[in-house]
Amino acid sequence: MSKRKNRWSKLALVALLGGILSAANADTLQMGGTGPAANDGRPTRGMTQASVQAKYGAPASTKAAVGDPPITRWEYANMIVYFEYDRVIHAVMKR
Repeated sequence: MSKRKNRWSKLALVALLGGILSAANADTLQMGGTGPAANDGRPTRGMTQASVQAKYGAPASTKAAVGDPPITRWEYANMIVYFEYDRVIHAVMKR
């Protein structure tokens, strides 16, 4: 029985080393423009509605606040800006 146990131990060690080596060769996915430093002209998180309007002008349309906390959406020709109360929480470019 000790030979069988020894064999399983060796197989487990080989599997473990194989997993470690394959993880060491893993690829890294690079996604451009998704980080906080993406400078594509969008309003940044924390800007007020007044500062967004001063910088980008009046929105083409606005959607009334929904939910709690209230989320408001301003639509521009090339982007949509989401506000929580009066602060930007997210801005996305239109396709």
